Amino acid sequence: MDLYATELMGAKTYDVAGNYVGRVREFFIEPAEAPNRVSHYLLSRGHFQPLVAKHDQVASVAAGKMELSVSERALELYHPNESWLAVQKDLLDQQIIDTRGRKVVRVNDVDLTPFRTNGNVELRLTQVDVGLPGAVRRLLQGVVPHAVVRKLQSKLPQSAIRWEFVNLVEPDPMRRVKLRITHEKLEDLHPADLAEIMEDLSAAERQGIIASLDEETAAAVLAELDERLTTQIVEKLDPEKAADILEEMAPDAAADLLADLSKEISDELLDEMPGQEADEVRELLEFDPATAGGMMNPQFAYVGEDSTREEVLEWMRGEELNYDQLDTIVLLDRLAQFSGTVPVARLLLAAGDQRMAELKMEPLLSLPSDADEKEVFELFDKYNLRMLTVVDKEHQPIGAITVDDVVSRLVKQ
Repeated sequence: MDLYATELMGAKTYDVAGNYVGRVREFFIEPAEAPNRVSHYLLSRGHFQPLVAKHDQVASVAAGKMELSVSERALELYHPNESWLAVQKDLLDQQIIDTRGRKVVRVNDVDLTPFRTNGNVELRLTQVDVGLPGAVRRLLQGVVPHAVVRKLQSKLPQSAIRWEFVNLVEPDPMRRVKLRITHEKLEDLHPADLAEIMEDLSAAERQGIIASLDEETAAAVLAELDERLTTQIVEKLDPEKAADILEEMAPDAAADLLADLSKEISDELLDEMPGQEADEVRELLEFDPATAGGMMNPQFAYVGEDSTREEVLEWMRGEELNYDQLDTIVLLDRLAQFSGTVPVARLLLAAGDQRMAELKMEPLLSLPSDADEKEVFELFDKYNLRMLTVVDKEHQPIGAITVDDVVSRLVKQ
């Protein structure tokens, strides 16, 4: 029968000869050895120095009682070990991330399943209780007999998360390493979901998660976070790490972020970024944020209007394009001036030898970089645009504004 952490905590422990050894005051998981197995039990008795029983020294375990397969003399003295995950200290009452449910929850109790191995009993953590039953067990622990508590909690709605869907939140980078805590599970979440989760965490916890994510994921999450939180996080990051994250962001998003930082920090991060990426961001910072130039992304797909559909597709296959945002292709005439746009859907349905000029959309729409954001919003609304080209004084395209940029700007107003 499964056991709960609250039933094991305080359990009286006896050695192989039946002698009383002490009570279970804490128990640990050693992630480097087995991610869900209880590896050590901390036993204390009066003023004696606490002892430690290992997982292969336990003969039986039940609610309120544990029996060992060795004598007390075989037990070691307890010495703190930062590579051990303490169930009571590090899990109970702590906030964790439910990666399946995409939310932050608080642990009320832990479910332990016994497995018999080589004549001994191992306990393995199978799920964490985040519902009312666990809270009731914690409240009545040591006050009401275990059997009565179980009967009461069986009538309550259950809410538990399997251990494999749990992501621990540990702000200390050194302790994350020792506990083998990674955020690979979080990297599989949609950036918008992860950003929403992080808003429910403390500043230190947010910092710890961003610092341990890969740069690409961190960039996507920061782009979804509230500006105030993003600024706080980036200001406290190691400059090299922050610059690597900025490099992965779209130039317009990086410029928006840097614009909210102090000039000293902004300049430091730009100096850490590669030359070309830094130059693109610096140019964007020259524009008023409330203009087309301040909203545009200088990275966009453009081809000559005389190119055929097949030539364009072949070119696209060889380029490192952001396919998630590639919706429209900008056309250039022989003077490298803006001559129109072609939606990717229209391109794919065209004949292989058809010229891009034959596929372009009407009317021909663009805006100068100093156009007010209100003009941008009006054009997107009037023509149901997904992308709008920004041109310079020579009518050459210098950037593109996508519907994502418009929605983000409207949400912030």
